[in-house]
Amino acid sequence: MHLRALTQERARPARIRERPNAGWLAVATVCFGAFMGQLDASIVTLTYRPLSTGFGASLAGVQWVSLAYLLTLAALLIPVGRLADARGHKLLYLYGFVVFTVASAACGLAPTLGALIAFRIVQGIGAALLQANSVALVVTSAPHGKVRKALGIQAAAQAIGLALGPTLGGLLVSTWGWRWVFGINVPVGIVAVVAGIYLLPRSKTLTPTTGRDRSGLLLLVTSTTAALLAISAVSGLGLPRWATIALLVTAVASAAGFALREHRAAAPLLDLALLRDRTVSSGLLGALCGYLVLFGPLVLVPIVLTSSGTSALHAGLVLTALPAGFALAATVGERLIPHSWGDRRRSSLGALLGIAVLIGMAGAPLTAAWLVPFLGALGIALGIFTPANNNLVMRAVPSHTAATGGGMLNMSRGLGTALGVALVTLALHLHRAGERLLDGPHTALTVLAVAAVIMLLSARRIPTTRIPASHVPAAQVTAT
Repeated sequence: MHLRALTQERARPARIRERPNAGWLAVATVCFGAFMGQLDASIVTLTYRPLSTGFGASLAGVQWVSLAYLLTLAALLIPVGRLADARGHKLLYLYGFVVFTVASAACGLAPTLGALIAFRIVQGIGAALLQANSVALVVTSAPHGKVRKALGIQAAAQAIGLALGPTLGGLLVSTWGWRWVFGINVPVGIVAVVAGIYLLPRSKTLTPTTGRDRSGLLLLVTSTTAALLAISAVSGLGLPRWATIALLVTAVASAAGFALREHRAAAPLLDLALLRDRTVSSGLLGALCGYLVLFGPLVLVPIVLTSSGTSALHAGLVLTALPAGFALAATVGERLIPHSWGDRRRSSLGALLGIAVLIGMAGAPLTAAWLVPFLGALGIALGIFTPANNNLVMRAVPSHTAATGGGMLNMSRGLGTALGVALVTLALHLHRAGERLLDGPHTALTVLAVAAVIMLLSARRIPTTRIPASHVPAAQVTAT
């Protein structure tokens, strides 16, 4: 009986299930996970300098506190999403909260940098269980015709987590120390687990798994890890040149092997049929670049400001302008933009605004007075782009594979975040290493501007034809 309770989803109490706002209660509960994940993502960037000092490590080594987490997250999102389609979104979502919360406590107690990175990998496993199910839970719980609004609310919860992260991280680092940056997740996680048990619906429709693609997963992990390790080596990790070359060769070979494997596998990790849909493939590319643009400044700004003598708290307050703008656009933008504008047009608008802002930042002095309005405007651009982009992708995914599609979307986000961390760190290292032809911070902003251009091109590539109703997941699953 007890084992069954641990392996099967529990229904909501009838008094909650029958409420007219039951769907919105479920969306609000999912927002706990959205808030928690993004709070962790943004708050950790404030620990880079104290971790480097405390453990005597280079910036290239410390960045793996983020990269180990992001790589684990990106690698597991799709297989976890497929498992959730078979076992239930609610079940795995709640387990994700438990793993994430326990791992957060362990990170706060880590005695060495290596131990901290190892605990971050465990934390990434919990985050994968959360994020692979978050989008699916939103689109299957939101009232009919309110999916974009629900995704906007989820995006706003993410933005609030991002907004609080820099300020809270700066405050904790300046007062109690970096360990409390991880400990802050524990009370949030406990509240979220209790809320999820009572407010999240069971999955009405389960899709049995047809196989596993362990070889594909191994090749994906090998390729992404080798590529980011190579970037870290160039960024000052201290590996010999031959090792860097070997990592690059391994990354390319593994990527080619992964592509071949997915063509031949009976149950591929990546659903190539979905990727052949131009809306899905272009939307995923746009999501990757969008999160690259979002997280690049979260690494860049604290390092630039604290290097010039600014306190961690002040740097966090400046950085808050970015997610605050994101939250504003994700919520209020829905009312201000004409209702006749479709998601493709909204995505293009957000990308165009992002390009303009990043070009302006690349040509301006990186001081607090300039950064606050630029970061706020960039947040608004991404807040317009992200919900529309996500809705385009999820509307193009058949409802019975909603968690798999959500996993692909979140994997793109995770890879984009990892690239944002790695490329910004590389630009800063080249500048410090004496590459006088490069201005590290402004070079990093130029890279982010190029990513914003790709966001625009991906949005314009999405066809304007109407998506078949059979692909719209919002009204397909009625959960209990």
